[in-house]
Amino acid sequence: MMAAPAMLHLFDRLPPLRGRVQADAPLGQTTWFRVGGPAEVLVRPADVADLRAFLADLPLDISVTTIGAASNLIVRDGGVHGVVLRLLRGFTAIETDDDGVVAGAGALDVTVAEHAAAAGLGGLAFLCGIPGSIGGAVAMNAGAYGGDIADCLDWADIVTRDGGLHRLTAGQIGFGYRHASLPPEAVVVRARLRARAGDPKQIAAEMADIRTAREASQPVRARTGGSTFRNPPDMKAWELIDNVGGRGLMRGGAQVSEKHTNFLINTGTATAADIEGLGEDLRRLVQAASGIDLHWEIRRIGVPA
Repeated sequence: MMAAPAMLHLFDRLPPLRGRVQADAPLGQTTWFRVGGPAEVLVRPADVADLRAFLADLPLDISVTTIGAASNLIVRDGGVHGVVLRLLRGFTAIETDDDGVVAGAGALDVTVAEHAAAAGLGGLAFLCGIPGSIGGAVAMNAGAYGGDIADCLDWADIVTRDGGLHRLTAGQIGFGYRHASLPPEAVVVRARLRARAGDPKQIAAEMADIRTAREASQPVRARTGGSTFRNPPDMKAWELIDNVGGRGLMRGGAQVSEKHTNFLINTGTATAADIEGLGEDLRRLVQAASGIDLHWEIRRIGVPA
Protein backbone atom coordinates (compact mmCIF):
# COMPACT_ATOMS: atom_id res chain seq x y z
CA MET A 1 0.00 0.00 0.00
CA MET A 2 1.44 3.38 -0.98
CA ALA A 3 2.06 5.88 1.85
CA ALA A 4 0.14 9.14 1.75
CA PRO A 5 2.25 12.13 0.66
CA ALA A 6 3.50 14.34 3.47
CA MET A 7 1.31 17.33 4.25
CA LEU A 8 2.75 20.52 2.82
CA HIS A 9 3.22 23.43 5.20
CA LEU A 10 0.98 26.36 4.29
CA PHE A 11 4.07 28.38 3.44
CA ASP A 12 4.89 25.91 0.67
CA ARG A 13 1.44 26.23 -0.91
CA LEU A 14 1.64 29.97 -1.46
CA PRO A 15 1.91 31.50 -4.94
CA PRO A 16 4.90 33.70 -5.83
CA LEU A 17 5.10 37.16 -4.31
CA ARG A 18 7.40 40.13 -4.91
CA GLY A 19 6.76 41.35 -1.39
CA ARG A 20 7.66 39.67 1.91
CA VAL A 21 6.40 36.38 3.33
CA GLN A 22 7.07 35.14 6.86
CA ALA A 23 5.91 31.89 8.46
CA ASP A 24 4.91 31.80 12.14
CA ALA A 25 5.23 35.57 12.29
CA PRO A 26 4.75 37.25 15.69
CA LEU A 27 1.75 39.59 15.65
CA GLY A 28 1.27 40.53 19.29
CA GLN A 29 3.91 43.24 19.45
CA THR A 30 2.50 44.89 16.31
CA THR A 31 -0.85 45.51 18.06
CA TRP A 32 -1.50 48.42 20.37
CA PHE A 33 -2.45 45.99 23.14
CA ARG A 34 0.91 44.19 22.71
CA VAL A 35 -0.71 40.75 23.09
CA GLY A 36 -1.55 37.77 20.91
CA GLY A 37 -0.13 34.82 19.03
CA PRO A 38 1.54 34.52 15.63
CA ALA A 39 0.24 34.53 12.09
CA GLU A 40 0.57 31.15 10.42
CA VAL A 41 1.87 33.14 7.45
CA LEU A 42 2.26 36.92 7.28
CA VAL A 43 2.19 38.38 3.75
CA ARG A 44 3.21 41.93 2.91
CA PRO A 45 2.60 42.55 -0.82
CA ALA A 46 4.80 45.00 -2.69
CA ASP A 47 1.88 46.84 -4.31
CA VAL A 48 -1.64 46.38 -5.65
CA ALA A 49 -0.53 44.34 -8.66
CA ASP A 50 1.43 42.01 -6.39
CA LEU A 51 -1.57 41.58 -4.09
CA ARG A 52 -3.91 40.86 -7.01
CA ALA A 53 -1.66 38.20 -8.51
CA PHE A 54 -1.15 36.58 -5.12
CA LEU A 55 -4.85 36.35 -4.30
CA ALA A 56 -5.76 35.18 -7.79
CA ASP A 57 -3.48 32.14 -7.41
CA LEU A 58 -3.98 31.48 -3.69
CA PRO A 59 -5.85 28.19 -3.06
CA LEU A 60 -9.41 28.94 -1.97
CA ASP A 61 -9.17 26.70 1.10
CA ILE A 62 -6.60 29.08 2.64
CA SER A 63 -8.25 31.82 4.68
CA VAL A 64 -7.23 35.45 4.33
CA THR A 65 -7.31 38.01 7.16
CA THR A 66 -6.26 41.62 6.62
CA ILE A 67 -4.90 43.82 9.40
CA GLY A 68 -3.96 47.47 9.31
CA ALA A 69 -2.27 49.54 12.00
CA ALA A 70 -3.60 47.02 14.59
CA SER A 71 -4.79 49.88 16.79
CA ASN A 72 -8.32 48.53 17.22
CA LEU A 73 -7.51 44.83 17.29
CA ILE A 74 -7.17 41.86 19.62
CA VAL A 75 -5.12 38.97 18.24
CA ARG A 76 -6.04 35.93 20.31
CA ASP A 77 -3.26 34.02 22.06
CA GLY A 78 -3.41 31.01 19.75
CA GLY A 79 -2.61 33.15 16.73
CA VAL A 80 -4.27 33.39 13.32
CA HIS A 81 -4.57 30.47 10.91
CA GLY A 82 -4.10 30.95 7.18
CA VAL A 83 -2.70 34.08 5.55
CA VAL A 84 -2.58 37.41 7.34
CA LEU A 85 -2.19 40.35 4.97
CA ARG A 86 -0.61 43.60 6.03
CA LEU A 87 -0.41 46.53 3.62
CA LEU A 88 2.61 48.70 4.30
CA ARG A 89 5.05 50.08 1.70
CA GLY A 90 3.43 50.33 -1.68
CA PHE A 91 0.08 51.22 -0.08
CA THR A 92 0.85 54.48 1.73
CA ALA A 93 0.79 57.11 -1.05
CA ILE A 94 -1.27 60.25 -0.40
CA GLU A 95 -2.28 62.72 -3.11
CA THR A 96 -4.39 65.87 -2.78
CA ASP A 97 -6.38 67.83 -5.34
CA ASP A 98 -8.79 70.76 -5.19
CA ASP A 99 -11.55 68.96 -3.34
CA GLY A 100 -10.23 65.70 -1.98
CA VAL A 101 -7.51 63.31 -0.94
CA VAL A 102 -6.63 59.93 -2.48
CA ALA A 103 -4.84 57.71 0.03
CA GLY A 104 -3.50 54.20 0.03
CA ALA A 105 -4.94 51.76 2.54
CA GLY A 106 -1.72 51.71 4.54
CA ALA A 107 -1.64 55.49 5.04
CA LEU A 108 -2.26 56.44 8.66
CA ASP A 109 -5.44 58.40 9.35
CA VAL A 110 -3.52 61.15 11.15
CA THR A 111 -1.09 61.49 8.22
CA VAL A 112 -3.99 61.90 5.80
CA ALA A 113 -5.47 64.59 8.05
CA GLU A 114 -2.12 66.39 8.11
CA HIS A 115 -1.75 66.27 4.32
CA ALA A 116 -5.28 67.65 3.90
CA ALA A 117 -4.62 70.46 6.36
CA ALA A 118 -1.36 71.43 4.64
CA ALA A 119 -3.25 71.59 1.32
CA GLY A 120 -5.96 73.81 2.82
CA LEU A 121 -8.61 71.07 2.66
CA GLY A 122 -11.20 71.02 5.43
CA GLY A 123 -13.64 68.34 6.55
CA LEU A 124 -11.06 65.64 7.32
CA ALA A 125 -9.65 66.96 10.60
CA PHE A 126 -11.58 64.28 12.52
CA LEU A 127 -9.14 61.69 11.15
CA CYS A 128 -6.39 62.99 13.42
CA GLY A 129 -8.39 61.65 16.36
CA ILE A 130 -8.60 58.10 14.97
CA PRO A 131 -5.61 55.82 15.51
CA GLY A 132 -5.40 53.54 12.52
CA SER A 133 -5.00 53.41 8.75
CA ILE A 134 -7.30 54.36 5.88
CA GLY A 135 -8.01 50.76 4.85
CA GLY A 136 -9.23 49.89 8.32
CA ALA A 137 -11.15 53.17 8.56
CA VAL A 138 -13.10 52.30 5.41
CA ALA A 139 -13.66 48.69 6.48
CA MET A 140 -15.28 49.71 9.77
CA ASN A 141 -16.62 53.19 8.88
CA ALA A 142 -14.38 54.74 11.51
CA GLY A 143 -15.47 58.02 13.01
CA ALA A 144 -14.88 60.47 15.83
CA TYR A 145 -15.30 64.12 16.74
CA GLY A 146 -18.28 64.75 14.50
CA GLY A 147 -17.11 62.96 11.36
CA ASP A 148 -16.94 59.51 9.87
CA ILE A 149 -15.81 57.83 6.66
CA ALA A 150 -19.34 57.41 5.32
CA ASP A 151 -19.75 61.21 5.27
CA CYS A 152 -16.68 61.87 3.16
CA LEU A 153 -15.93 58.79 1.04
CA ASP A 154 -16.21 59.19 -2.72
CA TRP A 155 -14.97 55.70 -3.59
CA ALA A 156 -12.81 52.87 -2.40
CA ASP A 157 -10.76 50.47 -4.51
CA ILE A 158 -10.93 46.90 -3.25
CA VAL A 159 -9.25 43.67 -4.29
CA THR A 160 -11.54 40.65 -4.00
CA ARG A 161 -10.55 37.11 -3.09
CA ASP A 162 -10.19 36.16 -6.77
CA GLY A 163 -7.73 39.00 -7.41
CA GLY A 164 -10.26 41.29 -9.07
CA LEU A 165 -9.91 45.05 -8.66
CA HIS A 166 -13.18 46.95 -8.13
CA ARG A 167 -14.09 50.55 -7.35
CA LEU A 168 -17.07 50.97 -5.03
CA THR A 169 -18.88 54.19 -4.16
CA ALA A 170 -20.02 54.90 -0.62
CA GLY A 171 -23.56 53.96 -1.64
CA GLN A 172 -22.41 50.61 -3.00
CA ILE A 173 -20.53 49.80 0.19
CA GLY A 174 -23.60 50.31 2.34
CA PHE A 175 -22.18 51.94 5.45
CA GLY A 176 -23.73 51.58 8.88
CA TYR A 177 -22.62 52.71 12.31
CA ARG A 178 -19.01 51.46 12.61
CA HIS A 179 -19.72 48.98 9.82
CA ALA A 180 -19.12 48.60 6.07
CA SER A 181 -20.64 45.89 3.89
CA LEU A 182 -17.69 44.62 1.86
CA PRO A 183 -17.37 41.26 0.06
CA PRO A 184 -15.93 38.44 2.21
CA GLU A 185 -12.12 38.63 2.47
CA ALA A 186 -12.04 41.73 0.26
CA VAL A 187 -9.07 44.05 0.82
CA VAL A 188 -9.38 47.83 0.69
CA VAL A 189 -6.33 49.17 -1.16
CA ARG A 190 -7.12 52.85 -1.84
CA ALA A 191 -9.79 55.44 -1.13
CA ARG A 192 -10.78 58.95 -2.15
CA LEU A 193 -12.09 61.24 0.57
CA ARG A 194 -14.03 64.41 -0.27
CA ALA A 195 -12.89 67.65 1.28
CA ARG A 196 -13.55 71.34 0.93
CA ALA A 197 -11.39 74.42 0.64
CA GLY A 198 -10.45 75.91 3.98
CA ASP A 199 -7.95 78.04 5.86
CA PRO A 200 -4.89 75.93 6.78
CA LYS A 201 -4.49 77.80 10.08
CA GLN A 202 -8.10 77.16 11.08
CA ILE A 203 -7.85 73.50 10.10
CA ALA A 204 -4.64 73.16 12.11
CA ALA A 205 -6.35 74.75 15.11
CA GLU A 206 -9.28 72.32 14.78
CA MET A 207 -6.87 69.41 14.75
CA ALA A 208 -5.06 70.77 17.79
CA ASP A 209 -8.38 70.97 19.65
CA ILE A 210 -9.15 67.35 18.74
CA ARG A 211 -5.74 66.19 19.96
CA THR A 212 -6.17 68.09 23.22
CA ALA A 213 -9.65 66.66 23.80
CA ARG A 214 -8.44 63.14 23.05
CA GLU A 215 -5.47 63.48 25.39
CA ALA A 216 -7.72 64.78 28.18
CA SER A 217 -10.42 62.11 27.91
CA GLN A 218 -8.69 58.91 26.73
CA PRO A 219 -5.79 56.78 28.00
CA VAL A 220 -3.75 57.49 24.89
CA ARG A 221 -0.41 56.63 26.50
CA ALA A 222 -1.53 53.21 27.73
CA ARG A 223 -1.48 49.86 25.93
CA THR A 224 -5.05 50.09 24.76
CA GLY A 225 -7.08 49.49 21.64
CA GLY A 226 -9.47 52.38 21.24
CA SER A 227 -13.19 52.27 21.98
CA THR A 228 -14.11 48.75 23.08
CA PHE A 229 -17.85 48.78 22.36
CA ARG A 230 -20.12 50.57 19.92
CA ASN A 231 -22.44 53.12 21.45
CA PRO A 232 -26.02 51.79 21.56
CA PRO A 233 -28.62 54.12 19.98
CA ASP A 234 -28.96 57.34 22.01
CA MET A 235 -26.64 55.96 24.72
CA LYS A 236 -22.98 56.00 25.65
CA ALA A 237 -21.23 52.69 26.23
CA TRP A 238 -18.95 54.23 28.86
CA GLU A 239 -21.93 55.40 30.93
CA LEU A 240 -23.49 51.94 30.87
CA ILE A 241 -20.19 50.45 32.02
CA ASP A 242 -19.71 53.11 34.69
CA ASN A 243 -23.21 52.50 36.03
CA VAL A 244 -22.41 48.83 36.76
CA GLY A 245 -19.18 49.62 38.59
CA GLY A 246 -16.90 48.76 35.72
CA ARG A 247 -14.39 51.60 36.23
CA GLY A 248 -11.04 50.08 37.19
CA LEU A 249 -12.34 46.49 37.04
CA MET A 250 -9.57 43.94 36.40
CA ARG A 251 -9.14 40.47 34.99
CA GLY A 252 -5.58 39.15 35.11
CA GLY A 253 -3.38 41.87 33.67
CA ALA A 254 -6.25 43.64 31.91
CA GLN A 255 -8.07 46.62 33.39
CA VAL A 256 -10.97 48.90 32.54
CA SER A 257 -9.51 52.38 32.20
CA GLU A 258 -10.08 54.70 35.15
CA LYS A 259 -10.00 57.61 32.70
CA HIS A 260 -12.54 56.32 30.16
CA THR A 261 -14.52 53.17 30.89
CA ASN A 262 -15.00 52.23 27.24
CA PHE A 263 -11.25 51.56 27.00
CA LEU A 264 -9.49 48.39 28.13
CA ILE A 265 -5.83 48.47 29.11
CA ASN A 266 -2.99 45.99 29.21
CA THR A 267 -1.31 46.89 32.50
CA GLY A 268 1.79 45.02 31.37
CA THR A 269 1.06 41.35 32.04
CA ALA A 270 -2.25 40.82 30.24
CA THR A 271 -2.92 38.08 27.73
CA ALA A 272 -5.37 38.45 24.88
CA ALA A 273 -7.68 36.15 26.85
CA ASP A 274 -7.52 38.55 29.82
CA ILE A 275 -8.51 41.52 27.67
CA GLU A 276 -11.27 39.78 25.73
CA GLY A 277 -12.53 38.09 28.89
CA LEU A 278 -12.73 41.43 30.69
CA GLY A 279 -14.76 42.82 27.80
CA GLU A 280 -17.14 39.87 28.06
CA ASP A 281 -17.41 40.46 31.83
CA LEU A 282 -18.54 44.01 31.11
CA ARG A 283 -21.06 42.83 28.54
CA ARG A 284 -22.59 40.44 31.06
CA LEU A 285 -22.77 43.11 33.78
CA VAL A 286 -24.45 45.63 31.47
CA GLN A 287 -26.86 43.02 30.09
CA ALA A 288 -27.88 41.95 33.60
CA ALA A 289 -28.40 45.52 34.82
CA SER A 290 -30.08 47.12 31.83
CA GLY A 291 -30.95 44.43 29.29
CA ILE A 292 -28.69 46.18 26.76
CA ASP A 293 -26.36 44.06 24.65
CA LEU A 294 -23.06 45.86 24.04
CA HIS A 295 -21.48 45.04 20.69
CA TRP A 296 -17.72 44.91 20.26
CA GLU A 297 -16.15 47.72 18.25
CA ILE A 298 -12.67 46.27 18.69
CA ARG A 299 -12.02 43.58 16.12
CA ARG A 300 -10.99 40.18 17.50
CA ILE A 301 -9.23 37.62 15.31
CA GLY A 302 -7.55 34.26 15.70
CA VAL A 303 -8.03 31.34 18.05
CA PRO A 304 -7.61 30.99 21.83
CA ALA A 305 -4.39 29.54 23.21
